Amino acid sequence: MVYMILAPGFEEAEAIVPADLLRRAGVDTVLVSLNGGAVTGGRGFTIQTDLDLSQVDLEQAEMVVLPGGGVGVENLGKSQAVSQLLEEAARREIPLAALCAAPSLLARLGLLEGREATVYPTFQDRMAGAKVGPKTRVAADGPFITGQACGSSFEFGLKLVEVLRGEEAARQIDGQIYYSR
Repeated sequence: MVYMILAPGFEEAEAIVPADLLRRAGVDTVLVSLNGGAVTGGRGFTIQTDLDLSQVDLEQAEMVVLPGGGVGVENLGKSQAVSQLLEEAARREIPLAALCAAPSLLARLGLLEGREATVYPTFQDRMAGAKVGPKTRVAADGPFITGQACGSSFEFGLKLVEVLRGEEAARQIDGQIYYSR
């Protein structure tokens, strides 16, 4: 199961596009809120989540995904429970994926030390220890997948499919949606 954690102010496209691509690939993907119920993103769209953070079971986790959005990432960063979940997932070598500003949370926890990564350009100064490619749209290094910005949502989502279901599955989904990576 993939757990995608949404906090108020998240970037809607960065959640919906990767979640859609994962579900198209047959990956059980659930949207998780910090406190249960619906979460409103940075553009005013309200999304009904499937679970709240207390219901995440890392024994069932194939991956944990964090969409970006400056306010959403700020809200994720305020949650000690999110930090603990990310640290425990990393300890268990469960893949962690983060898009836009969200890779800065992984860096803040020291999880990207010495790893190839990318992040929204104005957050590069928050990536201490990571090897940040300034023009890299998606980076995968070990159990960490990072994406640069909202514009990389499709490429990021297809990389998640590839990591979880293989390159052929990602190519099939790409062919269905006519992304043409």
